[in-house]
Formats: sequence, C-alpha cells, structure tokens
Amino acid sequence: MTFLLAEDSRPARNLIKNYLGELNLGHYLHFFEAESAEIAYDMVKKHHVDFVLVDWNLATSMTGLDLLKEIRKIEKFKELPIVMVTSETDKISVIDALKYGANDFIAKPIIQKQFKEKILRIIVGLK
Repeated sequence: MTFLLAEDSRPARNLIKNYLGELNLGHYLHFFEAESAEIAYDMVKKHHVDFVLVDWNLATSMTGLDLLKEIRKIEKFKELPIVMVTSETDKISVIDALKYGANDFIAKPIIQKQFKEKILRIIVGLK
C-alpha cells in the first residue's frame, strides 16, 4: 500500500509513518512525502497512491483543504481515501473538509489509538 503524506513537519511525517508501520498492513508499505500541497498534487498525479494524509496548514500558498479540493476535481481520484490530519478542529473546518471530500479527520496532537482506528476503518472499507 502506498501512502502520500502531505505534511510540512518532518517529525510529524515520521510519527505518521511509524503509526502506519504498526498497522501490519503487509510487507509492502511505501511512502511518498511532500512538504507542500503543490508537490503533493504533482505526486498524486504522477504516481500510484492508495491513500493520502494531508495537513491542513501547509506552509505554502496552497492549503491542505485546497489540495483536497484539487484532487477531488479529478475523476479518477473521486474515491481515493484522503484524511485531513490537523490542529484545525473547529466544527466549520471539520464540516468543510468532509464537504469537499475528506474521508475523515484526525486532530493534532495525534492520538495513536484514534489514528489507527480511523485509518484501519477506511482501509477495511476499501476491500
């Protein structure tokens, strides 16, 4: 399974990779990492990606929500699992993320048990 991590913080990307590695998804786990939404958008178009995790507050002109919107505009990515991972936890932000096609929302700081449960629920739904 190939994950794209759109997160500008290396420690956060490493934490997410560690948590994903503990899910026992099989022998093959691959990660693409992007420090900006623009790079992530290029990667999702150029590479096979099974799952995208996006930070809302990327330190670029394009936000994580912008990235979500752009990915969802492309027909072949309508069903691609996308989870927002962010400190933006107010109701309006959560509603916006879900309205524009996020499969779920994980609040920072990331709670390992919650992270694993949400990711596994989406992956099981894919099968």
